[in-house]
Amino acid sequence: MAARTTLPGSTTRWRNWSGNQRAEVAVVHPTSVDEVAAVLTAAAGAGRRVRPVGSGHSFSAIARPEQVQVVLDELCGVTVGAGGLVTVGAGTPLYRLNAELARTGWALTNLGDIDRQTVGGALATGTHGTGARFGGLATQVRGIELVTPDGEVLRCDAATHPEVFSAARVGLGALGVVTAVTLQAEPAFALHAVEGPGRLSAALADFEALMTCTDHVEFYWFPHTDATLVKCNTRVPLADGLDPLPRWRAVWDDEVLANAAFAGVVAAGRRVPALVPPLARVSARALGARSWTDHSHRVFVSRRRVRFLEMEYAVPRQHAPAVLAELRRVHEDGDWRSAFPVEVRLAAADDVPLSTASGRDTAYVAAHVPAGTDPGPWFAAVETVAGEVGGRPHWGKLHGLDAATLRQRYPRFDEFLAVRDRLDPRGVLANAHLDRVLGRAPGR
Repeated sequence: MAARTTLPGSTTRWRNWSGNQRAEVAVVHPTSVDEVAAVLTAAAGAGRRVRPVGSGHSFSAIARPEQVQVVLDELCGVTVGAGGLVTVGAGTPLYRLNAELARTGWALTNLGDIDRQTVGGALATGTHGTGARFGGLATQVRGIELVTPDGEVLRCDAATHPEVFSAARVGLGALGVVTAVTLQAEPAFALHAVEGPGRLSAALADFEALMTCTDHVEFYWFPHTDATLVKCNTRVPLADGLDPLPRWRAVWDDEVLANAAFAGVVAAGRRVPALVPPLARVSARALGARSWTDHSHRVFVSRRRVRFLEMEYAVPRQHAPAVLAELRRVHEDGDWRSAFPVEVRLAAADDVPLSTASGRDTAYVAAHVPAGTDPGPWFAAVETVAGEVGGRPHWGKLHGLDAATLRQRYPRFDEFLAVRDRLDPRGVLANAHLDRVLGRAPGR
């Protein structure tokens, strides 16, 4: 039975990582699943809306609270079981999970390039990495513990509550508050990383060959130039040995050039927009070729200290070269000033209803602008170009689509809504953003 709880009367100021989402809200830090259930039933009884939040790393308003915010920082911990099945508290940050897995000889199959998110938040928004043969984080899920707005605790897997399990792997925080997740890890492995300069024209001419030349490939295109930075990561056994970057080189490349110097480029471009094109050429040349071998999570993850806003669209893989070529054309025609590179990654098709890779092999195209600026016509152009090929926006990143449009992009959209409408018919877990992208719950 859920413990009784009283919702706080005072409010706290909240903002997300990039600072574009803010709220004053009552905040609850439950220490148990029973307390989560009590918070939800109390809020439902009082007619108040609740949003769970992780690290606040989403750029969209998906986690923005309106009345009550549930922070799961007390629901942490990692338990590694037989065969690499690892059960994780939903409030556990990915970097802590990665460290514990490495300590016990395991690793996640694929990761995004940021590890500050909580496990629950990363899953809710469809976090992914890159690799033509590999799915996002949701494809590694084997079980989910979820608390519904009426206080019921559902423990779901492929055999138990299978329809909830299927949808909740990318659940947007709309089905219930996820309190724990079981993931399938694999024996720890290393990545041999090779990074160096390339050309967008060459990438577009032979996109498939480039993006499948090894296990995990991504590249960054620097607008105002034809220059790219290409990252190719090959999976290798730990037994073959590690050859990490020297400490001085890691600090110079990843802290001085990629963060401190780039922050200066962004600041200069904001003060004097005419400097952006020449500064983009400097940025494109700044990071030279390098190679090293290290534990997988240390290669997958990058430091991101310069704050930004992001839009990312998942497009059918076969259309990626045309999308990128069109983005280059409209960027040049628009004469925009964009210091941030465009990131390009791949993912294999999966079977998760609201995964951006649901049912199709996918390429991701991500655009960025400095935090505190108006993305304006650049993001609008990305959305238009991606939309022409049925692009799906990343749930945690900025976009302007609504439920009517998203239903056309996701063949299993109504399957997800049926689960949402059954578990949360009054929209206790909704906010204005979810009302827009999913449609209002039937009881609102």
